[in-house]
Amino acid sequence: MSAAEPLELAGLPEPVRTRVVAQVADVLPDVPTLPPAVRRLATFAPARRARLGASAIAEALVDDEVRERVGVQVAARPEPDEADDVAVAARLWLTRPDGWAEALAARVARIEESVTVGESRELERLRKRLADAEQSVRELRAAQQAREDELRAEHQAEHASLRRRLGEARAAERESRARADRGEAEVARLRAETESRVAALEKENRQLRGQVERRDAEGVQARRDARTERDEATVRARLLLESVIDAATGLRRELGLPTVEGTPADRVEADVAAAGVRTPSSAGALGAADPGLLEQYLHMPRARLLVDGYNVSKRAWPSSSLEAQRNRLTAALAALVARTGAETTVVFDAAETDHRPPVVAPRGVRVLYSPRGVIADDVIRDLVAVEPTGRVVLVVTADREIAVDVARDGARVVDPDALLSLIAR
Repeated sequence: MSAAEPLELAGLPEPVRTRVVAQVADVLPDVPTLPPAVRRLATFAPARRARLGASAIAEALVDDEVRERVGVQVAARPEPDEADDVAVAARLWLTRPDGWAEALAARVARIEESVTVGESRELERLRKRLADAEQSVRELRAAQQAREDELRAEHQAEHASLRRRLGEARAAERESRARADRGEAEVARLRAETESRVAALEKENRQLRGQVERRDAEGVQARRDARTERDEATVRARLLLESVIDAATGLRRELGLPTVEGTPADRVEADVAAAGVRTPSSAGALGAADPGLLEQYLHMPRARLLVDGYNVSKRAWPSSSLEAQRNRLTAALAALVARTGAETTVVFDAAETDHRPPVVAPRGVRVLYSPRGVIADDVIRDLVAVEPTGRVVLVVTADREIAVDVARDGARVVDPDALLSLIAR
C-alpha cells in the first residue's frame, strides 16, 4: 500500500476501520459541533455508539473538519500500546501527526501480513479438520458394513426360527381343530340342556305374571276405595269451610264492617319516604334455598315480601355497580310480583349518605332508602313489627342478626339464594 492510499477510511483494512469507529465513539460526547446524524449517538453508552452508529460515524468522518475535531479529542487520550498495530493505525489516521501517512502505511502492511499469516494458519487448520472428517467417514462406513453383516446373520437366524415356529403353529392348529370337533358335541349337549331349562323357566314366569296381574287388580280396587273415602272427606271439609265463610259474611254484614284499605306498613313506609327517600326504578334479583316453598308462601292471600336490597344484590352481582345492582334487583322482582300478587318492598341502606339516586320502581314493587343515620335493617324491623300476627310476612336477608329479630316478630326468613333461584327460572 502506498502512503496516499490509506487517506480514505474505506481504504483501510477492516480491523483498522472498526478500531477507528470505536475510538470515535469513545470521545464522541467531548466533540463540539457534531453533525445531526451522530449528535444523538453521543448520549448512548460507548459500546452502543460503536454498534448502532458505525455507519453514521463513518459518513461523518468523510468531513475533514469533523475528523479534525474528533482527532483533537483522540489525541488527548492516552496513547495505545506500540505493539497494537490496529490501535496505533486507527489513532494515526484520526490525529494525523507529522509523517503519519508513512507510519500508517507501515502499520497497515504489518496488519495485512498478519492477516495473511492468520488466513494461512486457518486454511491449514481447516485442511487438517477435513482430513480428520474423511478418516471418520471411512471408519463409519467400515462400522456400518460390519453392522450390516451382523444384522444379515441375525435376520437369517430369525428367519429359520420363524419357519420352525410356523411348523409348530400348524401342528397346534391341527390339534385345535380336533379339540373343536369334540367341543361341538359338548356344545350340542349343553344347548339341549339349556333349552330344557328355558322352557321350565318360561312356564314359571307365566305363573308369576298371573300372580302379578291379580295383585295389580287388587291394588286398583284398593286405590278406588281409598279415593272414594277421600272424596267423602273432601266434601265434608268443603261443607264445613262454606259454613264458616257464610257465617263470617253474615257477621260482617250484620256489623256493617267496611272494606279494609291500606296496609299496616303504610305509616312506616311514609315516615321513611318523608326522610328523603326517592321512589326507584329498574330491576332486581331473586333466589332460593327452597324456591318452591317460597313461591307457595308468596301465593298465599295478602302475602308480604320484604327484601334486604344490598344484602341480596351484592350476593347476586358482586362485580356490578350499586346502581346496576338496584336496577337488576327491582326489575327481576317485577315478574315475581306480577305472578304471585305479593305486596313487595325493597329497602336499600343509605344511612351514611344524603344522596338518594332515583330508581324506577316496577308496578307492584316499592323501593325505599333508609333515612340518614338509620340502617336498612332497622327499617325492615319496623315494617315487620307493624304487621298483624298471622299475616304471611317473608323477609329475604342473609343477615343473622336481623333474621333473629324478625323471626321473633313472626316473620319467615328466606335465604337470598331462594329468591335468586326463583326469579332466575
